[in-house]
Formats: sequence, C-alpha cells, structure tokens
Amino acid sequence: MLDGAERFLGEAGFDRAPWLAVVFALGIITWFVLPEASHWIAAMALGAALVLATLAVWPMGSIADETRANLRLALILCGLVFAGGIATVWARSAIVGATPIAGPVVALLQGRVLAREDQPADERLRLTLAVRLPAEGTESATARKVRVNVPLAALGERGAPAGLAEGAMVRLRARLMPPASPMLPGSYDFARAAWFKGLAATGTMVGPLTLVRPAPEDTGIASVQRWLSAYMRGRVEGSPGAIAAAFASGDRGGIAEADEVAMRDSGLTHLLSISGLHVSAVIAAAYFAALRLLALWPALALRVRLPVVAAGIGALAGIGYTLLTGAEVPTVRSCIAALLVLGALALGRDALSLRMVAVAAGFVLLLWPESAIGPSFQMSFAAVLAIIALSNSAPVRAFLAPREEPWLARTGRQVVMLFVTGVVIELALMPIVLFHFHRAGMYGAVANVIAIPLVTFVSMPLIALGLFLDLVGLGGPVWWLVERSLSLLLAIAHVTAGQAGAVTLMPQISGFVVGLFAAGGLWLALWRGPVRLAGLVPVTVASVMVALTPIPDLLVAGDGQQVGITVPGPDGSRQLLSLRDSRSSYTRDNLMEIAGVAAEPVPLTDWDGAHCSSAFCTLILNRGGRDWVLLLGRGREQVEERALAAACAEADVIVSERFLPRSCRPRWLKADRRYLRQSGGLSIDLASQTITTVSAGQGSHGWWRIEDNRPRRALPATAISPDTKGSNLGQAQHGGGLDAARPPQGVP
Repeated sequence: MLDGAERFLGEAGFDRAPWLAVVFALGIITWFVLPEASHWIAAMALGAALVLATLAVWPMGSIADETRANLRLALILCGLVFAGGIATVWARSAIVGATPIAGPVVALLQGRVLAREDQPADERLRLTLAVRLPAEGTESATARKVRVNVPLAALGERGAPAGLAEGAMVRLRARLMPPASPMLPGSYDFARAAWFKGLAATGTMVGPLTLVRPAPEDTGIASVQRWLSAYMRGRVEGSPGAIAAAFASGDRGGIAEADEVAMRDSGLTHLLSISGLHVSAVIAAAYFAALRLLALWPALALRVRLPVVAAGIGALAGIGYTLLTGAEVPTVRSCIAALLVLGALALGRDALSLRMVAVAAGFVLLLWPESAIGPSFQMSFAAVLAIIALSNSAPVRAFLAPREEPWLARTGRQVVMLFVTGVVIELALMPIVLFHFHRAGMYGAVANVIAIPLVTFVSMPLIALGLFLDLVGLGGPVWWLVERSLSLLLAIAHVTAGQAGAVTLMPQISGFVVGLFAAGGLWLALWRGPVRLAGLVPVTVASVMVALTPIPDLLVAGDGQQVGITVPGPDGSRQLLSLRDSRSSYTRDNLMEIAGVAAEPVPLTDWDGAHCSSAFCTLILNRGGRDWVLLLGRGREQVEERALAAACAEADVIVSERFLPRSCRPRWLKADRRYLRQSGGLSIDLASQTITTVSAGQGSHGWWRIEDNRPRRALPATAISPDTKGSNLGQAQHGGGLDAARPPQGVP
C-alpha cells in the first residue's frame, strides 16, 4: 500500500510547495474552528505525532527512506507545517488582539489620528484613533485603538479642518460600542475582524471636533493617496470619478451604494478591489514600455539584458502601486505573484506556475494568517488557481496552440477562451461567495468578457495617460474618454444586474460543505492527468448538499429585537416576515440573505396569520407535521406575571428582548435576554428541531464576549387589568402590570 502511494505521488505530478501552502492554511483554519486552547495544543501535538511516527517507520538512512522518499518527506513536512499554521495564527492573535470595551459608553476622547478614510458617499469621515480608555474592571486608563465615524454635517460648511490627517491630535465626544458580533449564524463577524485590527471599540462622534495639534506636513503615502483620490474625482464627475479614484488610489469611499450593489450583483465587484487584474496591468504596462524605450538606446541594448532591466522597472511600478492603493491583502498577494512572474521571465523560466501561487500564499499567510478565513484571500487564490489549472490543461493548450490562421480566427479563439475562463472562475468562486455573502451573480462570466478588456486596455491606460498629460495641461480630452469608458462599465453592471435571475440567494451553507468544495477544487487544480478528475466526486456531493440546504424557519438576532420568520408566499416561493419594521438596511439585508429570500420582508403585523398587540405577537407555523405556537415579544409593555406564565405554557417557542421570569416555561425554547446573551443570534429549523447559535462557532477566542447575567431583583405581582379577559396568550399580549422585561438595577 505504501509503495502504491509512492507511485501515485510520482505519477500524478506531486509538487510539495502548493500542498504545503494548503496544509499551512488548513492549520490556520483549524485554530479558528476548534474552540479551546486545549484543542489547539492537541491539534499541534497531532502534527508532531505524525512527524515522529513517520520517523519511527522510516528511520534516517533506511532502505525505505530511499524507495519512499516522496511519501516520507510529505508526511514529515505536512505534520510540521500543520502545527506551524496553528502556532502562527495563535501567536498573531495574542500579539495584535485588542480586548473590546465592556459595553456602550459616551466618552470624551483625545488622541492621535492613526488613519483617516474619506467616505463621501456615506457623508462621513472615518478616523482611527489611539486614545486612553479605562480597562475593564479597573479605573486605570490604558492605550486603546478605536474607530470613530465623523459625520460631514458635524464639520460644518468648511468640512474637515486643515491638518486633520495621520499624526494629528484631536478631541471629540463619541458614542462607543464594543465591536459587534455576528447578528445571526453565518453573518459577518466584525468583532473578529476588529480583534485582528487591534480595534477595542467603534462609534460615532457626537458634538464638535477640536483639532488640538495638526498633523505634520509630510504625512507619508496616505496624504498622497487622498490627494490623488480627490484629484480623480475632480477631473471625472459623478460615479465614474469615484471608480477612477478607486482604480488610481484604492479609495472606494466615493462609490454610491447603488453602483456597488450593481457591480456586486453583476459579478464585476472584483474590478473595484485592487487585485491581480490592476496590479498586472500596471506592471505589464511598465515592463513593456521600459523594454521598448530602452531598446531605442543601442549602446545599452547591446551591453545589458533589457528584460532584466525592464523587469526591475516593472517591479518598482508594482510595489509603488501596491503601496499607493493601501496594500490590502489581495493587492499584496497580486504584487508578490507578479514579482515572481517578472523573476521567472528574467530567468527564462515558466512564469505561470503553481509554485508561484504557493509562495505568494505562504508569504501572505505568514504576515496575516487571519486572512485564510476571509473571502478576499479565498476568492483571490481560488481565481488564480482556476486560471492556472485551466491554462495548464491539455485541451486548453491544444486549443491555444499557435497555428497558421487568419487574425479573425485567432481573435475568436481568444475571446472564446476569455469566456471559458470567466465561467471557470465563476464556478470556482461560487461556493466561497455563497458561504460568505449568501448570494452570487449568475451572469458574471458574460459581463466580464466585456468589462475586463474595457478596464485593462481602455480605462486604466487612459487614466495613466490623463495623469501624464496633465503635467503639461493637455489631459482634458483624455479625461472625457475616461468618463465615457467608466460610464460604459457602470451601464454594463446595471443592465446585467437588472436581468431576471441575475442573482441567486442561498441560505447559510455549512462549513463542511465548503470544505468539500475546497477539497475537490484543490484536487482538480493541483494534480495532473486523469487522477485529477477524482476531485469531481466531493464537488458533486457538495453541490447536492447545497441544493438540499434547509431554509431556517426562525431567525433571531442576538438582541432579541429582530426576528425573521419564513413562510410560503402567495406564488409558492418563500416569504420573509419581520417582527419589527426595521429602518436599518444592515438588519434587513442580514435577515434576507440568511433566509435566502429576495423579496422585501413583510411586517408581521400585516400578515393575516399573526395576532399582535403592543407587547407580543402570536402565530402558528406547521412544520414537521405539527403546529408550532410562537410567542414573540415586540415591546416593553408591562405584563402581569401570572398571565405571562400561563401564556408561555401554551407556547412552544418564546422570543423576547426582555429578561423573562422563571415562571415563563414554554414547551420547547425560551429565548429571552438571559438566553441570547449566552447564545448570540439563532437560526432555528422547527422541522428537525435544530438550533444553530452564533456562540457555537466562537469558542473561547478573545473576540467573543459573553455578558454576565446578573440575578434579578424580586418584582411584585400586580392584578390583571379588567379588559384583559380571554386566553392566556391574549392576556400576555395585552400587558398591564408587571414589567417582565425590566432587568435588575445596574443592568443596561
């Protein structure tokens, strides 16, 4: 069996570098999945045990060491790298993690500006400040990093004061909150992202802003980035100008929400994030321009290898562009990969290889191991792997092989290949997109056939030409062309997103399903020959599991105030009912995405099957062959305790933002404030009687905070109001005596 494994590794094109990057990422993901420190230590010990077992089976210098070298070395390295992945992310968490503040607070802050982000589309500035705040449980102040949104209206007509930049000292009053945990299972975990950014709190400024000390005149590349962004918006008006600013400086704060939604739903949002496409275009332009210009100098061309010099110039251009656009993870990854390509071209090696991707991935994961669980890293490397695996496949090599043919036929084959590449990338990214965002654009491959060449060969070169011609005051006509090209890009996005079936919504799929997709995709990409087709098996199984993903019946936010109920709609599709008609687009979008429902939620008070008062709503759902009685709190009206207890006894599920008395005992689930503080948001499937909680995926990681449930003081009972006659549920809905939602003194 071992000899067979060794032959398989030799015949299937085993390359250690890509697989070691995969195992390193697997170790990092394992740290996030396992809940406790004891589990992390056990997982690291498992990797070490694999190394020791391998050395015990194949001692150094043995015959087996020579005949099974690939297998022996693979097992040793995988064990070490897996344990190293866990240790790396654990160390990163301990070094940069910031303990969040204990609770909401309004505080007068004075501190130094670490970062400033302009967001004109949202009419605000976003400042990251270094301030001193009291540590939890003590009165001594400690240095904390907080992020504060500053409304532009609060700055007056003059806007931000001169000198408000990195290094400035400011004073302001802000309402601060600890970074928010996921609203629902599967929602975005801002608390985790803030932990690795070192943010202890976020909030909004209330009152005026005072500039205590302006920033130094030379604030570095951030000031250049802001200047360039403002310059681009000044040269190109409206939404095209905001996109031009994003291409030139990485600043997406000026893009209108409607345009961002259209780009997302059309599968073009990757064009707004500075990544491989943009970095490659800049480096390629610098490389070929330098190569052609230097070739005009015969004395240099005869004495120096021009490709090496041009590669150096292209590398400098790529590094400068990466720094200018904010050095986000996709940009850094793309820059590293492009530098490796330049090195391969200079050395005459194969530029497009899996080892290049492995080195870039390893570099990013060493510096930012937390990016392994983020959509940016996953989508970026999945797309690159898909491109390389497709380009290296035998059918594609045969299809693109040089041949004697008219230029029209050659161009046609390239267009067909561009479309096929787009389809393959969409398929590779769809599981990741559905897992993180619960929605995927279906026509992205078609839109990208036009949009990618438009951005790469028209918009970005025109932006560079416009900046160059502005040095002599001749850039006006070029900026007009830039505006037309970017208006065309937006038109493509809006038309594509507006088509029927352009977006597919999917309820939260499990991490196991995504793991199957990842395993199958990696098997397809990293092996060669017919053996790679075995990767289709886990992909097929995962696809079936996605199709069978159940839609949750009940979604409960962690504060108990927002509840979504899925019911059959009039046309047979699913419809979402909301307990409260929230004005927050964030709340509404979370409920719709996790439920996999595209239509706007219907207020529960407008649904015929619900009976609502100022205190509670009741409704009955038939799931799993039985009726479920739901009692949902919707206010803080006083409720007589005995009536509430009797109503709870008639209900299967009760959800409330209040602290409910112990006498309230529903038949199956009591999700009051005490319960939700421990569990976080809930996703409930009544048919299978399963409850998925936010806390189940958090463990003891530092960013997950469970509030203490302090004992409640005793509250006196009061008489039932004379007009509350009827059923116990009706009495509880009407309310009229005991404030069952009132927490003990001192609890906010």
